[in-house]
Amino acid sequence: MVSAMIRQFAPWLLVNLPLMGALLTMAFWSKPGQVKQVAVTVAALTFASAAVLSMVLAAITHNSLLICLLPLAACVSILGQPVEPEHRSAWVFTLIFLNLGLVALLVDGLLNPLSVLLLLVLIIALLYQYHSPLWPMSWWGIASFGLGAAAIAFPLIGGNSSADVAALILSATLLPLVPFHKGYFTALTRLPGNLPSFVVVLLPVLGLHSLVSTLPLISSGTATIIMILALISALYGAFMALAQSRPRSLLAYGSLSFFSIMWWFAASTQVTVPAASVFVGAVALGTSGLLIAWQAIRTRYGDDVDPTALSGLVSAMPRYAVLISLLALAVMGLPPFGVYAGFIGLALTSPLASSIAMFAILLAWLIASWYILEAVQHLLFGRQRTDLRYRDVVPFEYAALVLVIVAILGLGIVPSHWFAPLGSLATMNSSMEWFAWNR
Repeated sequence: MVSAMIRQFAPWLLVNLPLMGALLTMAFWSKPGQVKQVAVTVAALTFASAAVLSMVLAAITHNSLLICLLPLAACVSILGQPVEPEHRSAWVFTLIFLNLGLVALLVDGLLNPLSVLLLLVLIIALLYQYHSPLWPMSWWGIASFGLGAAAIAFPLIGGNSSADVAALILSATLLPLVPFHKGYFTALTRLPGNLPSFVVVLLPVLGLHSLVSTLPLISSGTATIIMILALISALYGAFMALAQSRPRSLLAYGSLSFFSIMWWFAASTQVTVPAASVFVGAVALGTSGLLIAWQAIRTRYGDDVDPTALSGLVSAMPRYAVLISLLALAVMGLPPFGVYAGFIGLALTSPLASSIAMFAILLAWLIASWYILEAVQHLLFGRQRTDLRYRDVVPFEYAALVLVIVAILGLGIVPSHWFAPLGSLATMNSSMEWFAWNR
């Protein structure tokens, strides 16, 4: 009886915490420092609650890791931001997005699709608000998220025949895959404040959650098409990352390449394994950490700072140099971090049917890793500029980056079977109900 009551009320506890926190920030709106404290505290409490209730949540979602990733990402993304009045709205939207993401992962029925639809609508509204004629790519992002929102309604009007296609489109929009990646790219480069460092975790997590219930239902021909698109997407993202000069664009394309690798492995087996959530979570958290690290540079030298104009930080900002080096090693896929562990887990559970395809995957991996190494090397080494004032990371930036590194390390050293399996459709009675409920 008690266990059943806990299982019933645990999701609503987690869902309501961020929403109540967003409302509570209104009472301190005139004091940005207290708004940030409330937002960080609420996100941390949500993460602690998810960790404590992980066994209960595993029976509901079949993967409690995804539940824990969202409040952790929200906490570190807000924590890493400086206290400025213009960041208050981004902190509130982070809590609202966290609420909607948890609803999508935990709540069945009509609220499930409505939460994702509302999330996409809010992101579209923010992209439109911060749209600039000098950045036409924003319109591609708005159109991409609009397609994802339309895909949520496809099962209502198209029946079972279009439900699987709609689910794949939505998954490819959230967990980016060429040619549906524009929304993800635009969100990482155009959203204000700390939102890019949060949505880089939120969107892929929801995309993976959507993919779980869809893969077992697709035909072998569709799986082959996805594998081909995944190879193209992995190489496209890797080569595009090398051509970028803006760090946010560079990280967006690089993470696209890594996520496409997961798509290829998932399509090759048509079922996801715990290693998929470890891989996606580690890549997303690592990219979030690098975005937070770059935000520290923007805080000191302005939003439009040229990264090629900065160098010599290894001696001027030693703590920053150590932290960003560890993040770079983690995202590059070196052991013992989670990206490496997730990739090995995917490789061991997937049939390597084509040596050519595997070669292309490894090539994309190497190219996407090179962009990180080159960018960090240029930033840390070289001659210091005498006309710049260097200031190492402050406590809140240090804490946010350390938390990200520890989390990625934990994903690498904790056995993947500790995380509840994503499973097949036969064992998932409540995954992604916004497509299942119409069947």
